[in-house]
Amino acid sequence: MKMKKKSFTLLLLFFAGYGLYSNRFRVLNSLLGNPGIRRVAVSYLMGVPWARKKMMSPLFRGPEEWR
Repeated sequence: MKMKKKSFTLLLLFFAGYGLYSNRFRVLNSLLGNPGIRRVAVSYLMGVPWARKKMMSPLFRGPEEWR
């Protein structure tokens, strides 16, 4: 009985994970559509050096013909 319940829980978690993965962009768009959550996500990402560099470098690079 206990093994059956554990198997069912694992199967349910697998399908939930697959559903979230297959709709990951839709989930992200709905989460980041909320201004409060978006503000927290951006402030967190600005604290990660490689993410900050990746987001900020295209802003101050200028047009291609300037290089």
